Amino acid sequence: MNQHVDMMKLEMQDVLENNILPFWLNKMIDKEHGGFYGRIDGSGNLHPEAEKGAILNARILWSFSAAYRVLQKDEYLQAATRAKDYLIEHFIDPEYGGVYWSVDYKGEPLDTKKQFYAIGFAIYGLSEYARATGDREALEYALDLFYCIEEHALDRKYNGYIEACTREWGKIEDMRLSELDANYPKSQNTHLHIIEPYTNLLRCLREMQAKESCDYVPAIGSVLPVGISVPMETIVVVELAVQNLIEIFIDRILNPETHHLDLFFDMDWTRGAGRLESYGHDIECSWLLHEAALVLGNQKLLEKVENVVQQVAKASEKGLRPDGSMIHEANLDTGHVDDDLHWWVQAENVVGWYNIWQHFGDEEALNKAEKCWQYIKDNLIDFDNGEWYWSRHQDGTLNTTDDKAGFWKCPYHNSRMCLEIVERG
Repeated sequence: MNQHVDMMKLEMQDVLENNILPFWLNKMIDKEHGGFYGRIDGSGNLHPEAEKGAILNARILWSFSAAYRVLQKDEYLQAATRAKDYLIEHFIDPEYGGVYWSVDYKGEPLDTKKQFYAIGFAIYGLSEYARATGDREALEYALDLFYCIEEHALDRKYNGYIEACTREWGKIEDMRLSELDANYPKSQNTHLHIIEPYTNLLRCLREMQAKESCDYVPAIGSVLPVGISVPMETIVVVELAVQNLIEIFIDRILNPETHHLDLFFDMDWTRGAGRLESYGHDIECSWLLHEAALVLGNQKLLEKVENVVQQVAKASEKGLRPDGSMIHEANLDTGHVDDDLHWWVQAENVVGWYNIWQHFGDEEALNKAEKCWQYIKDNLIDFDNGEWYWSRHQDGTLNTTDDKAGFWKCPYHNSRMCLEIVERG
């Protein structure tokens, strides 16, 4: 093993265990109202009455579940279980199914729309908890949410998945994920964060089937009866969904001329919102798409994906700076460039290039990963107070306007980066 890689693994495990996760354990647990607080601002001030977002809670669940699976620390299991229990009790809609977008600080439903991106992250967190613990309840809920997406979001005419519905699964006027997004019925971002949990769910199902043991008595139906291994039919359904998503990325979302991923689409896949390039999503997709194909195990499709993976990573280089960092995105029509250096983009930049090196032997890709990791250490990690800052501005000044922890600032991109590098051979 490359000595630089060994050092990077050790450094990342140290940052994970001594910088990222302790912040959430020590500062974000809501002992009064349950679960985790909704916000700590960029100056480090806790907002105990901030709303609690489904994305934040699902990503906390994933992060601590994955950390426990890899590192086997009891405090990680306790945090993951806390997140799982809170998600099930407060975010899953007991009447209509799916996941609320947000609850108030006391855990009461606040925004009850059904954003499929958020439901995807709930699957991601629950399936990872099941992988880490063998817990059948978590897997049962993950499967229930999978079928929610398949029933309510899958476009059976044009293929692909829509963005959102009302609480009762009706049409919703504003389908945007956030105020920064264009209002289109389909997006690259939501598809990316559906293929990600579906891949993890598939991996989990196969692992659970292999173990063929279970101590949990199901509470919400009989999808997975006690003592019976995961039905092959269930695995096949998830496999087909993963394969379909891979093909959607190759055939619809990938721009064949630029090899960037286009961002917004009409129902019939007409590209919308102009010529936009999101370099962070490009490099993130390069490895998540590859992961999906590797887990699926269809050799012919994998060969096709591996060509795309390298093309998309190459296209993302447009966002790289000489110091190894990567800017966020650009609108080629207006000339506007978001050149802030976001924490999540840097984390995905490291994993994406590490993946290219690991699977395709590209030494320059490893240099890119190492260079970006150095940028992160020098510029984004808050070694004094824990966690990472949201971003640095292009002039090098620190962004303390955006949250340290919040609706979108979660321990997921950075903890996953650390765990990916630690776990990979």
